[in-house]
Amino acid sequence: MQFRTQIPISKTNNPIDYNSKIISIGSCFAENMAEKFDYFKFQNVTNPFGIIFNPVSIEKIISRVIKEEFYEEKDVFFYNERWHSYEVHSDLSNADRQELLETLNKAISESYKKLKEATHVIITYGTSWIYRNIESDEIVANCHKVPQKQFSKELLTVDVIQKSIQNTIDLIQVLNPEINFIFTVSPVRHIKDGFTENQLSKSHLFAALHQVLKSHNPQNITFNYFPSYEIMMDELRDYRFYTEDMLHPNPVAIDYIWHKFNENYIAENSISTMQEISEIQKSLRHRSFNPESEQHQKFLIKLKEKIKVIEQKWSHIRF
Repeated sequence: MQFRTQIPISKTNNPIDYNSKIISIGSCFAENMAEKFDYFKFQNVTNPFGIIFNPVSIEKIISRVIKEEFYEEKDVFFYNERWHSYEVHSDLSNADRQELLETLNKAISESYKKLKEATHVIITYGTSWIYRNIESDEIVANCHKVPQKQFSKELLTVDVIQKSIQNTIDLIQVLNPEINFIFTVSPVRHIKDGFTENQLSKSHLFAALHQVLKSHNPQNITFNYFPSYEIMMDELRDYRFYTEDMLHPNPVAIDYIWHKFNENYIAENSISTMQEISEIQKSLRHRSFNPESEQHQKFLIKLKEKIKVIEQKWSHIRF
């Protein structure tokens, strides 16, 4: 008797290995997955402009990077004793305007280089709801706690999202025609928009994204869809897999979704290296009751030997 559903996932023809260079962009779930890449020491860059939830803002930041449109004074504003940009997350905000501009423009230069070299780009869409600055009529990635009366809230249509996703693909492919795309919809529920509104938002993302993927040649192995939302909703359909806010996947859920990703998107020849690195990571987190003991000293010597072997084999890996 079967007591749970299993989401079918097709193995990618272009799996990620330790030679791959990955750039992850999008919602906070992109950060969850990136932590796994970092733990296993893959070559991964995540959200150089901070968390971005909606497709249009992701397209806008990608366009800036590809066209190398650097930020100027007119692109930032001062509020609550800090300088901000409506195009990026508040984590990048700064008390000094020049420092903010330098940070943003450095992110453009580095992201251009990373995208050009990347083998895989993972884009995670979070919501179809957007806030539009009434004065400029521009969609913002982050409101930076500016009073809500300065924004109008809108739901992006399927057509607008579809065009935005395709624009994002076209922009990236101009710079890097060989890159592999992995798309996913974040399993995080945006209940602040409302329960029904969250479902409507996700449905617009699904409809638009799958229309884009459908429009490309089925034989084109460059485009992949990973069902992280579906795994959370169907395979993990229980509140014990959520954090205390009942909105975000908890560590158990993230581990499970990563396992599904690992099975289908990580090259088999990388699994043994991942296991070795995991053993080292666990050993590094180990705290001895008696650090001066002979047994612990032998443990440290053995650990250093393991680290040396990995670092000699993979020049990008450092512990």
